[in-house]
This record gives sequence, structure tokens and C-alpha cells, in this order.
Amino acid sequence: MPALICLIMIYSTKYSIYFFILATVFFMPVYSQDADFDVWIKEFTKEAVSEGISEDIISQSLKGVEPISRIIELDRNQPEFKLNFWDYLSRVVSQQRIDQGRSKLLENQDLLEDIYSRYGIAPHILVAAWGIESNYGNTQGSHSVIESLVTLAYDTRRPSFFRSELINALKILDEGHIALEDMKGSWAGAMGQVQFMPSTFISYAKDGDCDGKKDIWNNTADALESAANFMSSQGWMRGIIWGRQVMLPIDFDRSFEGLEINMSLDEWSMLGVLDIFGNELPKINIRGSIVVPEEGLEPSFLVYENYRDIMMWNRSHYFSISLGHLSDRIIGLPELVR
Repeated sequence: MPALICLIMIYSTKYSIYFFILATVFFMPVYSQDADFDVWIKEFTKEAVSEGISEDIISQSLKGVEPISRIIELDRNQPEFKLNFWDYLSRVVSQQRIDQGRSKLLENQDLLEDIYSRYGIAPHILVAAWGIESNYGNTQGSHSVIESLVTLAYDTRRPSFFRSELINALKILDEGHIALEDMKGSWAGAMGQVQFMPSTFISYAKDGDCDGKKDIWNNTADALESAANFMSSQGWMRGIIWGRQVMLPIDFDRSFEGLEINMSLDEWSMLGVLDIFGNELPKINIRGSIVVPEEGLEPSFLVYENYRDIMMWNRSHYFSISLGHLSDRIIGLPELVR
């Protein structure tokens, strides 16, 4: 830097002042940002201590951590294109994932039945959530959760949210559920086989095998019971399916579409809604809503109360319908009709 400034100063006084200022402005943010980050770390450390987290855990976790530009890029950049529903579904509910789900259902039958008896979440629903979130534990993310959350908490877009998540991540480490080097996840801080954010972990994670740890990364019992606890806590209704594909009449009033409208199956039948094969809806005492994930009237779904609970996991109709459909395919139900 000194040599560069000397070369700039060779120019006339007028331009030397201009370029000196330009050079100073250009180079200052590097040092300013480092200084600001050091101040931020000190302030955050005080907050973490005030939350009762041990100073050793804080020191070990934050030692040498720096903001990662790639994390900011991932947070800022949206995909250049948006998949339509059918393309999304074909990626998420692949034949390989269906086949693996069926195998996992059999491999974990005793565990899943035990969880069902206590939480009321059907085994194929849990397996579908497991499959979509982490490909049955095989794709959990390789980012350091602490480094990702530090980066996002220091950033200016959603600092309060990620600062809180970082505090919770440190609490998880402090409680001994996972080692720092093993606390891996997505770039946004979602963790383990069920991709819980730290705050969700704090509220819902369970020690499924009673070994004293809630290890949703390496322990399938912990991961699946934690998922069941989350769903159950949202009000999951035992024995009720998530929804079904339906046919809407050509003149269907779109003002009746959406989760805000919740009516009995008899009421939907009076509006001309049929099952996907053109038959009348079943005569059961249950309420539902019409969801149409694409423009137009196809595909259309009549979704029930448990669908709303899936939406609490991920507020995307694409995701929620795909989870429901994967669960159906795992137990041998047919593909959606196109």
C-alpha cells in the first residue's frame, strides 16, 4: 500500500489529493470491517455469557471465526429460475427416494411404531420428512453451523434472527449434545438429519435412546423422535391423512382457494369438488381447504388439518405437498394424476 500511494503522489497536486482520497477510501473498509467485527465479537461474547453459556465454550467456538463471503452470497442470491410444481416434485419424490423410504420404514419399524404410540405421527410421514430433509441422514450439510451463524448474525440483513440462533447453537454445545467439530449443517444453520434450526432444537429435540444426548446428527432415534415431537406439538391429528388430489369444476370460484377457507367435505362436494378419479368425496366428518400450487386449476388438492402442521415445518406448498405425496408413495399409493 505505501508504494501505491507514493506512485499516486507523483501526479499534480490536484490529482494527488483526489487519488490519495480514492486510495484511502478504497483500502479503509478492509481494516474498518475487521475492527468492526472484533467489536461485534466482544459484544456478542458478553451477551452469550449473560445467557449462562460457559466462557470456555464461547471462546472455543468463536476462536478464529471470520465472516464467510460465500455464506452471504448464498443468503443474498435467489435462483435464476423457479421450478414449476411438477419439476420440483420429480426431484423431491424420486423413485430412488421412494425405494429408500420403503427400506427405511422396514429397517426402523420397531422404533417408528414406538414413536407412533407416544406421539401419534404415522411412520410413513416421519420417514418422508426424514427423506426430504436430509435424504435419510445422508445429506445434512457440510458447513460449520457456528461459522455460518456468526456470518449471518454479523451481516445486516437479518442480524437479530441469526444472533438468537447463534446463542441457541452455543447452548447446544454447552449442554454437550454434539462436539463443535461435528456441528455441521446447511449454510443457513439448519442441522442434522431433520434440519432443525438451533431454536427448534432447543424447543423440540428429544433424547430418543436415553443416552443423555439429543444427537440429531448421528442418532436416528433422536432425530425421528425430535421430528415427531415437533409435529405433535403443532397439533397433529392421529389417524388423519394429510390430504388428497382432487378435481375442481371448470367454473370453480378461486376465492374459495387457500388455507383461510376451511369447510366440510359435504360443503366442498356441493361446490362440485370430486376426487381425482371423478368420484364423490368420502362421507367423513373432516374439514379441509383447497390448495392449488400452480396457476390454473391443476393440480389441485384438498388438504386437511395435518397439512397445516406440515406447513409449520416448511411454509411452502411445494414442500408440504411433496412430503405428503412421498409419504403416500412409501406405503404404495399411486402417483399423482397429470
